[in-house]
Amino acid sequence: MAEQVEMPRVKLGTQGLEVSKLGYGCMGLTGSYNVPVPDEEGIAIIKEAFSKGVTFFDTSDIYGVNNANEYLVGKALKQLPREKVELATKFGVAEITASNLIAKGSPEYARSCCEASLKRLGVDYIDLYYIHRIDTNVPIEETMGELKKLVGEGKIKYVGLSEASPDTIRRAHAVHPISALQMEYSLWTRDIEDEIIPLCRELGIGIVPYSPVGRGFFAGKAVVESVPPNSLLEHHPRFTGENFDKNKTIYFRIEKLAKKHGCTPAQLALAWVLHQGDDIVPIPGTTKIKNLHENIGSMKVKLTKDDLKEISDAVPINEVVGSKSSTEALERHTWKLANTPLPKSTQQNG
Repeated sequence: MAEQVEMPRVKLGTQGLEVSKLGYGCMGLTGSYNVPVPDEEGIAIIKEAFSKGVTFFDTSDIYGVNNANEYLVGKALKQLPREKVELATKFGVAEITASNLIAKGSPEYARSCCEASLKRLGVDYIDLYYIHRIDTNVPIEETMGELKKLVGEGKIKYVGLSEASPDTIRRAHAVHPISALQMEYSLWTRDIEDEIIPLCRELGIGIVPYSPVGRGFFAGKAVVESVPPNSLLEHHPRFTGENFDKNKTIYFRIEKLAKKHGCTPAQLALAWVLHQGDDIVPIPGTTKIKNLHENIGSMKVKLTKDDLKEISDAVPINEVVGSKSSTEALERHTWKLANTPLPKSTQQNG
């Protein structure tokens, strides 16, 4: 194996989890925005990312048909030094279709999912285990209580949440410290800036942006490159019809600024996210080695406060047209709708 290149490392939260400043989202390897890649290609991309200093890999038990993503990541891990990898996976989405998403957060379900993921990944422990979507019928304290037990048993090292509301984050953190919150965050999706980011900083929780290049939009997907057939983007509100025609103007503004900084639009968009703080670790995904290298190259783009303001101003949020979620089911499970009932004991006492 080629010698691993050094990449800056940062603390994700205040619990001790240290990761590469740029992570890699594995979801696309088994299809969603594209056709699934053959296992050997997926493994090659993960190994190439590792050789370039990326050690933080993100998957979930819901990615791919029949948990294909975790199996693929598990195969790649067998060819890497386990102790040098920070492996993140998730549970909590029991079923997902275009019109429906069923979130499950019962303690029994949490444990069974964790044990199944350990087997599929072929590992003894998971570095960062996320609740993927919040079950609004189960008190978050019950789910977190089980995750706390799994930490005690050494099956998981750190706990994360995804798309959780401020109330849910605070209550979860009171049961067992949360190390990371995974949220959609990019130049054109900035709804976490007012409430969520300050709360995470108050509690010492790291932030892991998914879709940091706007689901490929700032890489020119659909603007200069066509959307792959059967991609989720074919029906995404921001990539279709009049919405897309209006959003294109935003892309061209970023393209112009990227020329000024001597980088690609995707690199500028990713550099903007990277510059939002040392506690922010984006996890862009790609199925192409060329794009992987481009994403890693974004770390060389240096931006001043004035540059960051100019880039932010080029994407006025009120000019972005279309909801951020690709389906109605996902739109109903965003952080703003992710409160859970209080535990029965609290209800009785209150």
